[in-house]
Amino acid sequence: MEKIVEQGLLYDFYGELLTEHQKKIYEEAVYNDMSLSEIAEDIGISRQGVHDLIKRCDKILLDYESKLHLVEKFTRIKESIREINQISESAISENSEIQRIQQLSNEILAEL
Repeated sequence: MEKIVEQGLLYDFYGELLTEHQKKIYEEAVYNDMSLSEIAEDIGISRQGVHDLIKRCDKILLDYESKLHLVEKFTRIKESIREINQISESAISENSEIQRIQQLSNEILAEL
């Protein structure tokens, strides 16, 4: 998985478990694509301090994932639903049950 996508997913699932200070800096780096220097200037800490905090946040988020596996489960469920969609698309005819399966899987995907 691409690092920035992985960071985003981990933050989406576990970001609320970080402190406000950690969240602010991590969001600036990951979501707003700000440089370490820009963040350091805005926050009033050193560039190295920002770097260390982002690395620490990455480790914290990865530790949560290694224990809870929520991102892994989310990804696996999403892929299974996509597969259901592909199978049901090829089997759609006048069969209302298959159409309903496809409708449900689309609704679940939209919720994820």
